This record gives sequence, structure tokens and C-alpha cells, in this order.
Amino acid sequence: GCSSINGMIYMRGQARDYDQWAALTGEEEWRWEQALPDFRRHESHWRLDQPGRADAAFAQLHGHASQGGSGEWRVERQRLRWDVLDAFALAAQQAGIPATQDFNGGDNEGVGYFEVNQKKGWRWNTAKAFLRPTCYGRPNFEMWTHAQAARLLLQKLPDGTQRCSGVQVWTGKEMVQAHASCEVVLAAGSINSPQLLQLSGIGPAPLLAAHGIAVACDLPGVGGNLQDHLQIRSVFKVQGVKTLNTLASSLLGKARIGLEYAALRSGPMSMAPSQLGAFTRSSPDQPHANLEFHVQPLSLDAFGDPLHAFPAFTASVCNLNPTSRGSVQIKSPRFQDAPAIAPNYLSTHEDRQVAADSLRLARRIVSQPALARYQPEEFKPGVQYQSDEELARLAGDIATTIFHPVGTTAMGRADDPQAVLDPRLRVRGVAGLRVVDAGAMPTITSGNTNAPTLMIAEKAARWIAQDHAS
Repeated sequence: GCSSINGMIYMRGQARDYDQWAALTGEEEWRWEQALPDFRRHESHWRLDQPGRADAAFAQLHGHASQGGSGEWRVERQRLRWDVLDAFALAAQQAGIPATQDFNGGDNEGVGYFEVNQKKGWRWNTAKAFLRPTCYGRPNFEMWTHAQAARLLLQKLPDGTQRCSGVQVWTGKEMVQAHASCEVVLAAGSINSPQLLQLSGIGPAPLLAAHGIAVACDLPGVGGNLQDHLQIRSVFKVQGVKTLNTLASSLLGKARIGLEYAALRSGPMSMAPSQLGAFTRSSPDQPHANLEFHVQPLSLDAFGDPLHAFPAFTASVCNLNPTSRGSVQIKSPRFQDAPAIAPNYLSTHEDRQVAADSLRLARRIVSQPALARYQPEEFKPGVQYQSDEELARLAGDIATTIFHPVGTTAMGRADDPQAVLDPRLRVRGVAGLRVVDAGAMPTITSGNTNAPTLMIAEKAARWIAQDHAS
């Protein structure tokens, strides 16, 4: 899944995220205090490799005093620092953002280097952590790669309800069917899970009818409620300090980077896409941190483009709790056709105001004395843009997704007409089917979404075992 290509940042979010889930679903198991044991169950944290007095408070806060942090999911410090990022961190403190060494205690307000899912400088993904040690070679485990689920197999029961009995899969050569004796777990992500449900006749009846798909279960919320973190990418030119733009500008520089990684597993090749983080408030009237900065010692016009020829850093900032909502909808009954994704970023006044305020905050941080020696000069969006309207418009022009889509198969209460799942992730109106991915989140978490998705999976595994215990 995403841990093979994501930014490797380990971020639980804020306690209030999970308390809100509990309120929206009526399930107390989603509260922060109930979510923490499921985060800890699979966590292996660098601070607990050699526990000492300095880490006693951390162990107590994170509940590792008895468990020892010996789980599958490795969390480590980053293996490099940058002078320009250290200066940004100090500038953020001068602007009123406190320093922090721990973003995962329930209130992530502060500035510091991110912790990452790596092991000795190598990316640590869920396949390495969970599949390889326990699943490969087992007689009841089979993995198909380069295969695509085409639709779910449904059976109409005598009482008129539906049951999911399996899945139809295109292997790349033929269409085959896989049948389930207990239940089917759909974990295709916030984009493909709603697509697969809709292709199978589970979703908004008008959408299905428009594509000639028989309605098996009319669930209006399937594909709705799409939320994402839109990162607004401010770029500042600097002087007299190293950035990746200049280090990687020549073959010799690239060779040095490669040699450092080969010899020490450190340096730019070991770094996550974003190294320094800051959580803060877009304005003083915000009751909690509602912004996340991802600060990078590099700049480029767009993902995939070459680095700029001048030294610069990027201070990307996103609204943690956007009020804009989008959708994922099939465009045809063919499983090969990608769905239509409409994020509807910045479609509410609240989100446009936060965008304008966040760009002003980035400017205020960069104007602090700690960065003055590097003579920062705003390259994007440009100091000529000052009004709320200009900044909100420019935010849309320079922003990109941060790849955190959630909410398209949201769980909720029985009386919520838009809820796709019950509080234990079971699809409403369809027996034997559960969705276990970020689409289940009713609201987006206040930070990166990989770790919360693993927590959801931890709960789901326990519930599945309980439901089917003999």
C-alpha cells in the first residue's frame, strides 16, 4: 500500500481527531484512549531501544513501560540535519511556535524534525513489517501481484438482503473468482474502494443507474465525503547555505550523495520527502493547531520536475481540518476505467481564509532573525500578493495534494444517511463485507494518514477474529 511510496512520516494525529470519531459513530473504541493501545501494539520505537531515565517520561506517555515497544512497525529518527532547516525551526520558535521532540502525544503543536518509518536508513513498509515475517510460506496465504479486483460477488439472501461471497479478479491474463467462507475485507484505498463498491452495485442509486449497473444496495455516501490535505508550497530563495538544489546540481554532487548513502546509510538519499515539521494555528482565534508545515531543503516547480538551479527551501503548509468535501465516482461500468476524482479544494470560505492566513504565517516565520543570515527571498507565491482574495487564489495555483485522501466510505451512526460503514467497519446492508482503509475515516486526521490507517487495521483484525471465533 501507500507505505511503499509515501513520505515515511510517522504521525498519529491529535487526540481530538479520535474523540470526534467516537462522537460521530457512537463507538467509544475510537476514542483517543482506546486508539492508543492499537497504535502501540505494533510500534517499535527508537527511543525504547535502550530505555533510560531520559526516556522514562516518553515510555509512560506512550504506554510502552510494560510492552517495550517491540512491535512490527519501526519508528526511527532521521539520519541527517540541514542548517537551513535548523534555522527555520529556530525562526518558528521566534514566531511563537514551541519546539517539540514528540509529535505523537495527542497534541502535536510545535516544531521539530519528523520521525520516520525506516530501519537503518531503509524505507520500512507494511510488507516488510507484517507480511514477510509471518505470512510468506504459510499454506493459507496467497498473494497475487499485477492483478486488479474487478467487482465484488454478491448473493441475495432469502430475506432480501445482500451478502458478499467473494471477489472477481483480473489477473492480467484471465478473470477469476475468489470465494470467502467468512467475510471479504476491502482495503483498496480511498479511491479504489468506493470505485469497486460502485462497480458492484453498492452506492448511490442514481449514479449506478446512469451507468447501467443494477442496484444491489443503495448507499448514497459511497464515494462522497472525500477529504484531503492540500499543501500550499511557498518557495524561498536563500544565499550562503546548502540546499539539495545545489548539492545535486552536478554529477560530482550526486556521486557524493550516493557514496554517503552506500557507506553510512545517511545523507540526502536517506531522507524522507519532508524532514522538518511544524504544527500551529492559522490565527490566534483557532482553538487548536490547525496547520501542518512540511519544510524541505529543496524546491521545484512541480512533482517530477527538475530542482531549481538556485538554492532554496520549500515551506509547504496544509489546513489540517478542511471543510471542503469532494467525491469519487465511476465514469463507466468498466473496472479498467479510472474514476472521476473531484477534491473540491478551497470550495468553502473557511478553507480559503485558512489558506490566506497560512501563507501570511509562512512569511512571518521566514522574516524572523534566525533566517536573516541566509537572506530569504520569496519566490512563490510572490510578495506582490497581499489581500485575502489574492492569497487564496494563489494558494490554489501553487498547491498540490499531499496524498492524504480519506472519508469516501465513512463509518457513522445508524441514523446517518451518508454513513457507508457501521462503527466496526462493516458495510451497511451487505453482510460479509468490511472496508479497512483510510476511506473509513469520517473526518481526516490532523497529520499524515499512514499511521492512523494501521491503527484502524489493528482494530479491524481484532474485531474480525472476535466475530468469527468458533
